[in-house]
Amino acid sequence: MSTSPTPKRPPTYAILSDAAVERHARLTAQGVYNLASFEVFWQQRHKYLHDAGYLLRPRYRPNWRPSWTGTNLDPRYCEDSIMLMDYQVMDATCIASNELVAIKSFANDTEELQIAKLFSTIKDPMNHCVPVLQTLPDPFDHEKALMVMPYLRPCNDPDWSTLGDVVDFVTQTLEGLTFMHRHRVAHCDIAIPNIMMDARPLYPDGHHPVRLDFAPDGMHHVTPLPRAGRSIRYFYIDFGLALQFPPGVTPTAVGRVGRDKEVPELSDTVPYDPFKVDIFALGNLYSQEFERKYTNMEFLVPLIELMTRREPTERANAEQLLLKWEEIRRDLNKSSFRWRLAPKGEPAIERVLNDTVAVAWHGINHLKSLVG
Repeated sequence: MSTSPTPKRPPTYAILSDAAVERHARLTAQGVYNLASFEVFWQQRHKYLHDAGYLLRPRYRPNWRPSWTGTNLDPRYCEDSIMLMDYQVMDATCIASNELVAIKSFANDTEELQIAKLFSTIKDPMNHCVPVLQTLPDPFDHEKALMVMPYLRPCNDPDWSTLGDVVDFVTQTLEGLTFMHRHRVAHCDIAIPNIMMDARPLYPDGHHPVRLDFAPDGMHHVTPLPRAGRSIRYFYIDFGLALQFPPGVTPTAVGRVGRDKEVPELSDTVPYDPFKVDIFALGNLYSQEFERKYTNMEFLVPLIELMTRREPTERANAEQLLLKWEEIRRDLNKSSFRWRLAPKGEPAIERVLNDTVAVAWHGINHLKSLVG
């Protein structure tokens, strides 16, 4: 994703009245837009990262001064007013490629780095684990390191819109799960926030890394292209809770860890199989995100049932699930992949209208793809 925005005239909503200019000038002087303490952490590492080939946004450069000072621009729509949302992960631009990356600060005495680096060395089309591009020692804290990865966007933003989107997501996430389990790694925290996507095909002109619905300038709204007909790749991220087991070792774990609190066997005292926990969590994700939300999701029910049985030993393993899914997918009518995802409970009149609009947009986007 290129981070070099095309200059545009500021939209009217970003222009302040004289009175508002004075008010925001006072707020700026009072420090409302100053860096938070966790942002200072990254500002202190600006030069180090620049020397390593990564450029932070203007807000984090030494001696930063607000760009809106002395103008009639609303600070809220100035790129350098946009605060970091996740204190542990910073977006940056790779100077050599002009592509966005994500840099994560983490304790270097955990298995997270070893597991992530292991997966990064394995070339396999079923590998859907976020690659590690580089690791850097933290210049100020010898107990921490900085992990550089491709910048990714939440997998459900924008939301899925067609049945084909769901099929593609299920295929890739089951492939990724099978890949991890083949290498004796249990993720232990499978949930929507830990599955992200390379959304560059949806945003050919880029988007802001924090204010996701805006252009890289943080000022102009952007509209994504549909997923249909575009190659979207999904990735598992965050191996902070992951466990790797040597061959021949029985996989067991204890602790109520992970975001999915509906896994029935989680316990602080009774050992459980973390691979079976992964199976349940992913099946539960399919249930919550698709089967319970939308109509025409009956094809997912047999898969979800195999994954979310209360008794862990009765759940299929990842290899079996992938084979089952391939069987289900072969039986699906390919023409149904273009069907719009209709929410359960959607009124009939509204459904007809939305289906008509979806067909029209599909035709427009198909025409655009033909003419380039």
